Amino acid sequence: MGVTGPSGPVMDRDEVDRALARLGAEHEAIETSLLALQDHAGRRLLEGAELTGTTKERWTSTEASITLLWAYFDAYTDALRSARDIRSRRRWSSRDDLVELTELLRGEGITVAGSATATANAPTLAGTGKLSEQFSLAALVERMNELYASSLDMVVTADAVWSALPARIDLLAAELQRTRQLAHSVGVRPGEHPAGDDLERITRTLTTLRERVVSDPLAFWVPAQGSSAPGGGRPDTTTYDREARALEEVRREIDAVLTVRQDAEARLVKLRDILSRADRTLAEARSARGEVLAKIAASEVPAVSGPPTALQEQLATAAEYRRHAQWHRLSPLLESLEEKAEDELLRARESLTAVTAPLAVRAELRGRLDAYKAKVARHGLAEDPFLVERYDAARRMLWSAPCDLRVAEEAVLRYQRAVADLLSPRVPEQSGPNDRVDRRGPTRER
Repeated sequence: MGVTGPSGPVMDRDEVDRALARLGAEHEAIETSLLALQDHAGRRLLEGAELTGTTKERWTSTEASITLLWAYFDAYTDALRSARDIRSRRRWSSRDDLVELTELLRGEGITVAGSATATANAPTLAGTGKLSEQFSLAALVERMNELYASSLDMVVTADAVWSALPARIDLLAAELQRTRQLAHSVGVRPGEHPAGDDLERITRTLTTLRERVVSDPLAFWVPAQGSSAPGGGRPDTTTYDREARALEEVRREIDAVLTVRQDAEARLVKLRDILSRADRTLAEARSARGEVLAKIAASEVPAVSGPPTALQEQLATAAEYRRHAQWHRLSPLLESLEEKAEDELLRARESLTAVTAPLAVRAELRGRLDAYKAKVARHGLAEDPFLVERYDAARRMLWSAPCDLRVAEEAVLRYQRAVADLLSPRVPEQSGPNDRVDRRGPTRER
C-alpha cells in the first residue's frame, strides 16, 4: 500500500487475516495453559498450605504473577476481540479500518491495569510506582510466557517435592514404628541400649523433616545444572536417605538381638564347653610341668597360668542376663565371650605344648634309639659288643630321672654313628684290579 502509520507500514487485508489467525491460535494455546495452571494439583496445595521460608516468599510472588497473568490475558483477549470486531465490519476493510487494525496488532496501545494489592509482589510492576503498563501484543505474549514459565516452575517444583518426600517419609515412619515395637519386645530401649537412642533420634528427625517438607518444599529441591525447563531438577533426599540407612543399621542390631534370644542357650552351652576344655588343658599343662621338672634335668619349663576365672564370671553374668531376658545386654557379651573363649582354649593348648616339649624331645630320642636297635638286629649285629655298649649308655641316660636331654642326645648320636660305620663297608684308598676289598668293617675304639 505504501502507507505508514504510528506503528509502521499499514497492514493489508491479507496480512491482517493471517495475523488474526495466528493470534487466535496463540490465544487458544495461552488460555489452555492458564487453565491447566489454575487446575494444577500443586497450585491448589500451595493455596491451602501454611508455607514458610523460601516457599512462602516464592509463592507470594507467584500468586501475584498468576493474578497478573490473567490481567494480561484479559487485555490480550480484549485486544483480539476488538481487532476481530473491526475486521468483521465489512468484507473489504477500509483504509481507516486497516490503520486501526495495524495499530491494534502491532502498536503498543494495549493497557494493562491492576490494583496495588494484585501487583505489589509481581516481578513486573513491583517497585515501579505504576499501576499500569503499555504493551504491544507481541510484547504482551512474551511477558505472559515469562510469567507462566516462572509460575509453572514454582508450582511443579513444590508438587514434585510433595509427591516424592512426604509419602516416603510416612513409609519410613511406619517401618520405624514397627522396629520400635520389636526393639521394645527384646529390651532395646532409650537410655539402656544405643540402638534405642538411635530410634528416638530417627523419630525426631523424621518428624521435623516432614514438617519442613510440607511447609517449605522448595528448600528440598536440587535444580538441574544447565536446565531452564520448569521443574528441572530433583527432590533433595539427603536427610531422608541418611535416616533410612540409620534405621537399617538399627534393624540389623535388633535382628542380632533376636538371634541371641533364639539360640542363647546353645551358645551358652558351647561357651561352657570351650572354657571347660581350656580349664582341663591348663590343668593337664600344670600336671605335665611337674612331671617335666621331675624327669628332665637342665631344662627351662614355662609357668602355667591359672584357670580363666574372669571369663567364668562373665559367663555367669551372661547366664543371668538370659534368665532375666536382657537380650540387648546378652548380645554384645556373648560375642565378646565367644572370641575370648576361643583365644583362651588356644592359649591353653599352646601352654601345654610348650610345657611338654622336653618330654616330646625325650620321646623322639627314645624312638630313634629303638629304631636303630631294630635296624642292627635286622643285619644280625644285635650282639655286637661295641654297639651293645653304645646302646646301653644311651638307654640309661634316656630312661633315668632326671634326664639330661643334651647329654642323652649326644649318646644317641654316638650310637647312630657307630651303627652307620659298622653297616658301611670300608674301601681302601688305593687298590688295583687284583686287590681284595677289606670287608671286615671299621676299626673299633673301645
